[in-house]
Amino acid sequence: MLEIRDLHVTFLSTGKEAVRGVDLSMAPGQRMGLVGESGSGKTVTAMALSGLIERWNVDMSGQVLFEGRDLLRCSREELRHIQGRDIGVVFQEPMTSLNPLMKVGRQVEEALKIHTDLTAAERRARALEAMDQVGLPDPERTYEKYPHQLSGGQRQRAVIASAMVIHPKLLICDEPTTALDVTVQAQILGLLKSISRQYGVAILLISHDLGVVRRLCESVAVMYKGQIVERGDTQRIFDAPEDEYTKRLIAAIPRRKHHE
Repeated sequence: MLEIRDLHVTFLSTGKEAVRGVDLSMAPGQRMGLVGESGSGKTVTAMALSGLIERWNVDMSGQVLFEGRDLLRCSREELRHIQGRDIGVVFQEPMTSLNPLMKVGRQVEEALKIHTDLTAAERRARALEAMDQVGLPDPERTYEKYPHQLSGGQRQRAVIASAMVIHPKLLICDEPTTALDVTVQAQILGLLKSISRQYGVAILLISHDLGVVRRLCESVAVMYKGQIVERGDTQRIFDAPEDEYTKRLIAAIPRRKHHE
């Protein structure tokens, strides 16, 4: 479904090569973690494949093939079409993803407005269904609320509902639980796992925390200084890491999480 071949991304403003020859592939329905510390290139990789990178500011080479189409060579128009319909994105801080002046329900159905011919009533019904599926309380009432009236965990669920309402094939989650407390974090990870299983959605989880990745993902790719230094089955990476950097990441996981 997704194949990244020899991806290089250099920021023209600084001359910094943030991604240096990344190769990565994902099958339909797979849950993969892309792990590394800040500045390792993981978010830039995710932005390149979601089409959200500012093209005027970067030099990109290689290929990002999504169902056989090279996203790096798609027009803005083509990208916009793929972005909302086939690739959904969930960011770290839901307040930056949600428009504070727009009711939550309207935002959840936004992708349907752009990418489908559904009537207003059909869009509303689909939005309420998505809000119910992600565990938002009383979807009818929540539909009419504004983002500031929801808790942090509810806002993140609303963002996931917005990304899921159109049934994408790939969901890119960039640190989706970092701003949340441990209990809510566990709930959101459980939600993502059940969405993936129920709808066959592939999930690429971007995180600096291997403990979080372990709870959601079947496979892991570890990034360091713009390159993938190790990849493999999640359990194998935890049981027998080969790269020194991976060993340090595992050592940094709080013991309580490590034994969950």
